[in-house]
Amino acid sequence: MPDRTRTAPAPPVGERGRQADLPAPLLARSITVTALVCYATVTILNVLRWGDASTLRLTICIGLVLLVFGVQFVVTAPSARSWGTRRRIGVLGLQVALTYLPLFWYGISWGSMEGPLAASVLLTLRPAAAWPLFGVVVASIPAYSLALGHPVTQAAYYLIAGMLCGIVIYGLSRLTDLVHEVHRTREELARMAVGRERLRFARDLHDLLGYSLSAIALKGELVHRLIEVRPEHARSETEELLMVARQALADVRVVSSGYRDMSLRDEATSAAAILAAADIQADVAIDCGRLHPVVDTVLATALREGVTNILRHSKVRRCSISATVDEETVLLSLVNDGAGRPGARSSDRTTRSSGLHNLRERFTEIGGGLTVGLRETGRFHLEAYAPIRPHMAEDRSYDELPADRRVAVGADPFEKR
Repeated sequence: MPDRTRTAPAPPVGERGRQADLPAPLLARSITVTALVCYATVTILNVLRWGDASTLRLTICIGLVLLVFGVQFVVTAPSARSWGTRRRIGVLGLQVALTYLPLFWYGISWGSMEGPLAASVLLTLRPAAAWPLFGVVVASIPAYSLALGHPVTQAAYYLIAGMLCGIVIYGLSRLTDLVHEVHRTREELARMAVGRERLRFARDLHDLLGYSLSAIALKGELVHRLIEVRPEHARSETEELLMVARQALADVRVVSSGYRDMSLRDEATSAAAILAAADIQADVAIDCGRLHPVVDTVLATALREGVTNILRHSKVRRCSISATVDEETVLLSLVNDGAGRPGARSSDRTTRSSGLHNLRERFTEIGGGLTVGLRETGRFHLEAYAPIRPHMAEDRSYDELPADRRVAVGADPFEKR
């Protein structure tokens, strides 16, 4: 019997290396800790080299060094940047004591410890006060060395060592802060991207499927009425209902794939057919030529939303659909006579329609606009305008789109296939 077990292929060497990498914040923090450990070790070695190496002296030195760099470890953490003023001053006071008091016992061999204090000054105080005080701290041990009569070269050594230690610890700490900030920002951007995609999916699902589902409901009711009295007509309507259902399925696939280009002309043809099936007289006049794909899609979506609202919310008998070009602007108008009495306000459900809200966002993004409401004549108007060249749209022409995608969404669902 053949062995059906499979062994997953090993990832390439480069991918294995990436999988083994530490997370950036942990790596940055580890580098800072390593630098602190190295400086602590140097301090202990200086004491061993220049001072009495008795067991008690060495034990106290190790304890003090661990305390100094333990405090420094806390100060270099990114969370320390949110401390209050009292806590900052208290920690600096503790570090001042740990830096200068041991000088009376260990002498100048303790001199390299001004570096961590200098770094803490830069990390805890405002720049206006931090940098001058940093200079004072770094110069204090060389000045003490000269006061003891040590050579200038030794004082210069302490000056350079303290300055280098302070700058390195400060720089590594700030880099760690930046790594944490970038990491948090990347996570926030990822959450925002997921949220935008959810909104996009919900908007497209409403815009694409609302129309098709309304048409399916309308056709279903028509078939139910005709099936006994006019079975042949009912069969024909059933076939068209199936076509609309297939189009709805295609729309779902379009939404899931993220591709949403539509055609205003094809959508107008489809709208005329579905309105005719609902016994609504539709006058359609689309005279705007070939449009930019983004503009074409937004206008087609506006038309689809308007027709959907007609099928759902109005008792319409006559409807007119027109699209024209005025200089650099495309104008779309949808007018019907079933909205209500003259002078009445727009219905609450129309005002709060999520579809109309989505449309306004779409038109705003490309530099257009949308107005919806009743006129004094009692006719309901949906009017939209968009620039010939969308302001924020992706720069691509209709001819650059694949042929199978140019009519994937806007195709007439009643076309015999």
